[in-house]
Amino acid sequence: MRTLLITGSGGSGRTTVAAATALAAARAGTRTLVLSGDRADTLGAALGTATGPAPVSAGPDLTAWRPDAVAGFRDDLTAFQERAAGVLDLLGASRLDAEEVTPLPGAEELTLLRALRDAALSERFDLLVVDLPPTEQALALLALPEELRRYLRRLMPAERQAARALRPVLGRLAGVPMPSEWLYETAARWDTELAAVEAVLADPETALRLVAEPGPAGADAVRGAGLALALRGLRPDVLVANRVVPEEWPAGLVAQQRKALEEWRESYDVRQVPHLGHDPRGAEDLAALPVPGVNDTTSTVEWPVADRLAEDGVLVWHLPLPGAVREDLDLIRRGDELVLSAGPFRRIVPLPSALRRCTVRGAALRDGELRIRFAPDPGLWPDRA
Repeated sequence: MRTLLITGSGGSGRTTVAAATALAAARAGTRTLVLSGDRADTLGAALGTATGPAPVSAGPDLTAWRPDAVAGFRDDLTAFQERAAGVLDLLGASRLDAEEVTPLPGAEELTLLRALRDAALSERFDLLVVDLPPTEQALALLALPEELRRYLRRLMPAERQAARALRPVLGRLAGVPMPSEWLYETAARWDTELAAVEAVLADPETALRLVAEPGPAGADAVRGAGLALALRGLRPDVLVANRVVPEEWPAGLVAQQRKALEEWRESYDVRQVPHLGHDPRGAEDLAALPVPGVNDTTSTVEWPVADRLAEDGVLVWHLPLPGAVREDLDLIRRGDELVLSAGPFRRIVPLPSALRRCTVRGAALRDGELRIRFAPDPGLWPDRA
């Protein structure tokens, strides 16, 4: 299945573009599912069909789904309380009734990720269009599987799980219950689920599309989003310039939009969607929007390691970071990881295996690309004589 992730700043019209893209694909005969994580039914308003926790038909070959984070969170909490009953009773903790539970921060994101994974694995559809949250939240959402898996590996490392057989003995010696098997099983299940989401995001059949309204605010949003996505090894396959006004509209507005469009064309494949003069509502309005089709491009960007050992005695790691500013870059090597900061954005990146046996010799930012030089550590590097 091909997956298309669509995001943009708040008010850019990303949900409308997602709905129009899904509708166009469905009308071309592609079995399409459009997925949204919004609390309000903005997707249903655009499609003219109410959406909710259960997938609904929004037309021939088109299904819409807006999963319920509240129900998912309640189910997870109920299951946790049942499995942790012994520990909760030992602590004298009162259990929560399902009716008094409201989702904690992050529950909506996890619900959307689960739905994305389940939909991507389904054989009922050929195309999955995901209406992501506004860009800032979408970036955090895309980072969540990698970050949570990293936390799980630190908190529940494999070598600790290997000592499961000792827990009953330790429990008798200590006089208190030790963590039970389900804790490790839960951690392993979460790791598997998050790995499945990561696989969808990294799949060559997955593309990310950015929506922006041309103008000063839209230009600022695109610059920030481009850098943040690049830090995660992603690049929009298309930049959708939404609500482009006709030439006969006020000259000041037309000039602002033209300036933003010229800037975007230097870095992106820009597709213009005209302003209809009103907010699109319903299938006929969506069909009137000339949204770009779903092509075979990908949004993942390679971070190659160049072998310069013979010439300069170093390996060079190339990280494309368009829009990065030298003064805002920060690098810290910590064990087998690199802590990379670019302005307000940060990512902890595992080093490629060859670079783990090297020391950092320096870094330079050239033409929108960060190049980090690594020299082999003689104590760890194979004898090259």
